[in-house]
Amino acid sequence: MAAEIVNQKDGLEPDVIDPAFALHRGGKMAVQATVPVRDAADLSLAYTPGVAKVCSAIAEQPELVDDYTWKSQVVAVVTDGSAVLGLGDIGPEASLPVMEGKAILFKQFGGVDAVPIALDTQDTDEIVDTVVRLAPSFGGVNLEDISAPRCFEIEARLKEKLSVPVFHDDQHGTAIVTLAALRNAAKLSGRALGELRAVISGAGAAGVAIARILVEAGIGDVAVCDRKSIVSGDRGDLTEIKRELAGFTNKAGRTGSLESALEGADVFIGVSGGTVPEEAVATMAKDSFIFAMANPNPEIHPDVARKYASVVATGRSDYPNQINNVLAFPGIFAGALQVRATDITEGMKLAAAEALAAVVADELSADKVIPSPFDERVAPAVTSAVAAAARAEGVARR
Repeated sequence: MAAEIVNQKDGLEPDVIDPAFALHRGGKMAVQATVPVRDAADLSLAYTPGVAKVCSAIAEQPELVDDYTWKSQVVAVVTDGSAVLGLGDIGPEASLPVMEGKAILFKQFGGVDAVPIALDTQDTDEIVDTVVRLAPSFGGVNLEDISAPRCFEIEARLKEKLSVPVFHDDQHGTAIVTLAALRNAAKLSGRALGELRAVISGAGAAGVAIARILVEAGIGDVAVCDRKSIVSGDRGDLTEIKRELAGFTNKAGRTGSLESALEGADVFIGVSGGTVPEEAVATMAKDSFIFAMANPNPEIHPDVARKYASVVATGRSDYPNQINNVLAFPGIFAGALQVRATDITEGMKLAAAEALAAVVADELSADKVIPSPFDERVAPAVTSAVAAAARAEGVARR
């Protein structure tokens, strides 16, 4: 559709036809000074000679960089353009509108400054080396829209090399919001997480992270399905990541298809696309939960899901219970930066999920197990919980 608009023959600019183009013309963000430069006195303080005193102090005490530059308040939003939204591998230039969008969401919802960085490489070593070299300018790194399985190695290596928080939002943001919604769905139905058996469709970045956080949170059991079948230890075609996944999921040892996994399951979580047959949905347990999060077409259409499930969530804004990463990442980074954390730990992620769930804990209904992204209580609650967890886990520097 966009290509048709751009290539139209009537001579009109694209933004005359489509408001999305009008909004994006010139980009969605800019750099703004926080101090005035009105005269020679201001200039002498903001730049030379005054700036030299600050540089010299930082050279002697490197930790002062957090107090006297923007470093401790800014996040790098890094992508290689290999897995952008549902568009796939569209490259670094085409990824920039999304990265700009991510940056303005950081500011709007968390008060955190962020800079989009689109890298012209998909080589794992080059990405890691580049981000390590850029790291002195930033207080945190948000990895975005990098395809699996490379995203797992890139995040792990950067966490090992850097002393600032590194967070792959496609993994952990999705997982945190999913857990928060599931906690509230379980509470609404009078059940504990430990009583639930979940099935995840999709063994990519989001699926693996959701499985991990559900196990950390105490889910009864969870099976993950890829395009072939349930990820289980008896399969000989598993990647290293999927072998690890098989080691901490599927305690019941189920094998077979997604449809067979759904029989009697309490929870369906879709992060894969595709379509689940209604016949399989009908075999789930009574009062099940269906979180079908593929965009724009959920794996199970909400109209079908509501026939069988007591709580239905999607990734879309035009249905109730939107599982949206913007509920997590601004507050997570705001909390981590507030205490100058060196890492974002599993405990900090669990704390974020608990805080997010608590925002609407007294307002629960089948159509409200997760807050709206525009609920002004969200970011402060997540920020406070993450900062406290960072201190408790010993990764806070102040």
